[in-house]
Amino acid sequence: MDIKAYLNEKRDLVDSYLRIYFSDPSKPFLLHESVTYSLFAGGKRVRPILALASYEACGGDPVNILPQACALELIHTYSLIHDDLPAMDNDSLRRGKPTNHKVFGEAMAILAGDALLTEAFSMISSIQTLDGGIKDSSILEVVRRVSFASGVHGMVGGQGQDMLSENSIPDAETLEFIHLRKTAALIKASVIIGPVLAGSERSILDALSSYGEYIGLVFQIVDDILDVEGTTAQLGKTAGADSKSRKLTYPAVYGLEKARQKAEDLVSKAIHCLRPFSSDADPLREIALYLLRRRA
Repeated sequence: MDIKAYLNEKRDLVDSYLRIYFSDPSKPFLLHESVTYSLFAGGKRVRPILALASYEACGGDPVNILPQACALELIHTYSLIHDDLPAMDNDSLRRGKPTNHKVFGEAMAILAGDALLTEAFSMISSIQTLDGGIKDSSILEVVRRVSFASGVHGMVGGQGQDMLSENSIPDAETLEFIHLRKTAALIKASVIIGPVLAGSERSILDALSSYGEYIGLVFQIVDDILDVEGTTAQLGKTAGADSKSRKLTYPAVYGLEKARQKAEDLVSKAIHCLRPFSSDADPLREIALYLLRRRA
């Protein structure tokens, strides 16, 4: 299949939904501008696309879960805005544009992140927009899983440990703790909401859960490698920032070649998890390879 065409099609679907959702500016207008500045800064929409693809693999029509899928992009964008703040990673560039706090100030950037995170759960619970027989109990389960993946047991917990581990001695156990939470948790949750909303049996959910965790780690390993090998122009953010901050990264712990091999092994494991699925899961298989080969 043409994975680039698939990703473009689904990204357009996500962007269209988000633009309609945020088309009516609310006061204060500067906050709305801050929110939409980062939300429409050119993201790849990996997380919502994974949700749509996993739902498709479970026999569903992806259009029916656009609110739940798109909510994941709000959570991801909030995390980037807060990550870039001076008290966190202190970055001045994101997706080739000045970071939110550089344009709108720290206070408005913090509030934009707060607004996106809160609005995400309003979007997830938008059951009135759904079709296809999705149960209220399935929506509640998505809220539970996404909140767990986003909070202290997931992304925020990983970010906290990431901050605490700067300038520390490279340690594989701590590295895995950080990135199973900071990056992999939300990616895994993105994949899981497909079978949850489709009402799939436990074996299907477990298979996609493992797939999501594996590719979540792949995403982070490749990110760490690109921080070493990529340029600022390629990445749209400051290259070499991790090493300057002496963060715990896969190249720092394993070296570049072993990190690369680890990513390849994880992709193989992820694709192996999809054995129970038909060709409907081909987008998921191709996305795993795409994440391994990406250069930005």
